[in-house]
Amino acid sequence: MGGRLHAIEFLGMLGGAVLAVSVFLPWYATDPENRFAAINGVRGAQSCWDVHPILRWLMLAAAVAPFVLAYIIVTDQQLSWARGEMTAVTSIAAMGLIFFNGALDRPGDPSSAISLRYGWFLAVIGAMLMFSSAARRSSSHERARKPPGTI
Repeated sequence: MGGRLHAIEFLGMLGGAVLAVSVFLPWYATDPENRFAAINGVRGAQSCWDVHPILRWLMLAAAVAPFVLAYIIVTDQQLSWARGEMTAVTSIAAMGLIFFNGALDRPGDPSSAISLRYGWFLAVIGAMLMFSSAARRSSSHERARKPPGTI
């Protein structure tokens, strides 16, 4: 399987695996000093899987993207776009969702009493690895030039 794959694809698959595992690790924790702090009525550390019923599936779907890219490369599938572009778009969307839910709209009440845990940071690292790998792969593809006036 590894004949056509390069180190950059393996790095992307590592990023996908890190993102998938991070979904089950603690993303948030309540402030132990604040007895009113809770996420969905629960105190303590909670994972993405525990807190986000839709986001967890989106993160797991995004984590599959580098493996699909590797399959496309190994089987030498012909695409109408550069290999890696869809994985790059998927990883950018994942990063946006991760940052939104961690930095802008943190779950729990009060949100100021909810801190980020290592699972959230691993999700960021995994999505960044996926993006950098996919961007490098798509930039290595030469685009065919079209005649002027065509779409």
